[in-house]
Parts: sequence; structure tokens; C-alpha cells
Amino acid sequence: RKDLKRVITIYSNVLEGFNPTEIVQKIDGSMSNYEMPTGISYDFTGEQEEQAKNMEFLSMALVIALALILLIIVAQFNSISKPIIIFVAIILSFIGVLFGLVIFNQDFVVIMTMMGIISLAGIVVNNAIVLIDYTQLLIDRKKQEVGIGEDELLTREDYREAIVAAGKNRLRPVLLTAITTILGLIPLAVGFNINFFTLFTEFDPQIYIGGDNTIFWGPMSWTIIYGLTFATFLTLVIVPTMFYLLNRAKIRFAEDKEGVGDYRKAI
Repeated sequence: RKDLKRVITIYSNVLEGFNPTEIVQKIDGSMSNYEMPTGISYDFTGEQEEQAKNMEFLSMALVIALALILLIIVAQFNSISKPIIIFVAIILSFIGVLFGLVIFNQDFVVIMTMMGIISLAGIVVNNAIVLIDYTQLLIDRKKQEVGIGEDELLTREDYREAIVAAGKNRLRPVLLTAITTILGLIPLAVGFNINFFTLFTEFDPQIYIGGDNTIFWGPMSWTIIYGLTFATFLTLVIVPTMFYLLNRAKIRFAEDKEGVGDYRKAI
């Protein structure tokens, strides 16, 4: 009995090669079509119950991490539009994680995969901040050259030239940051092991791939690798495009407000 209620517990092991989560989902789907007698209910406990609790906790941690990241970049840029662009890039990078897991047929490990997603959010934001901050620096310089105020707008062509120039100048730093991070995580992902004791005593490193540590650290490493690879493309293509469209929308709004064809003529 549990809480004065009679309880019957059924245990079962899963054969090697099968995913326990998928098996439980199939059983749950079959049970949903079965009419339970009055006063009788069922629950999936054990590992499934612990996974559900861990997933709930890590999901809440992810939301808190994203909220803190958003607050920090809003304070840094003193704007809401640029942080939203960076925030969208972070959210879209999570799609890369799902694509990678599906393409390479890897399991979604609740704890380590979610930890990788939370870590990915902090890594992805760096490249987007570097690119947008430098783009804004070029825009401010252009405004000084043409002699307009900080609150006034440039032409569409000026914004396009600044964004393209920033993309060219920041292409190498963004790629180097992504490549070095990915290459640094590959040994952890594949389980590259070296016995340093025998390396220094017997000059035998005993190098091998795999091991128990791969089961633990592998899912987190692959999560960051997949997400960062996808996010690098987003940083170099999607982020500048969104930034350009945002400034075009500002110009269009200013033109409609001034009632002229060219905002620059109005100012």
C-alpha cells in the first residue's frame, strides 16, 4: 500500500538495442485505448518518473538562462530590437540540435542533452553579439561621416554596405570561434582516451576511442556541436538579414510618418 491505497507494481527490463522511452510511449499509447475499471488508475514510475522531473527542472533552468541572457544584452545594447535578433538566433540554433540528433539517429538523453542546450545558448550569443556590435559601430561611423544625429536614419544602401562590410570583417573571428569549439569537443564526444600515467612511465599512451565516459559526456558534446554548427550559419546569414530588414522597416515607418518618398530628403 502507498498512502493507504493498494498498489501493484509491475517491473520489466528492456532488451538491448531498444529505447526504453519509446517502449514506454508505445505502452502508454496502447493503454490510452483501454478502459480501466472504476477506481483503478496507472502511472509510469521509476526511471520515467525521474526523467520527467529532471526534464521539468532543466526546462525551467533553460527558460531562466534565456531570460537572463535577454536582460543582459538589452542592457548592453540599450535597445530591444537587436537583442530580439540575437534571441531569435539562439532559439533557431536549437533546431540544429534536433536536426543533428535525427540525421545521425542519436537518442535525446534528458539530462546531458538539456545541459548541452543550456550551454549552447551561452555560446551562440557570443558570435551574434560580436557581429551586431561591429555592424552598429560601422553604422555610427557612417552617420558621423554624413553628418546626421544618432537618432536619425541612413539610407537603405548605407545600411546594406555597413552590414556587408561587418560580415566580411567578422567572418574569420566567427568561424574561428565555432571551429575551435567544435574541434575541442570532438575528443569528448567520441571518447578519445589517453593513459597519461603509462605515457610518462612506459611511453605507452594506450590510446583508445570510446569507454564509459562517452555514454555520459557524449550526448552533451554532440548537442553543442550540432547546435553550434547550425548557429554559425545563422550568425553569418540570418542575423545580418534580420538586422537589414529591421532597419528597412524603420526607414519605411519614417517615410510613412513624414509622408515623403525618401526619408533622407525629409531630414
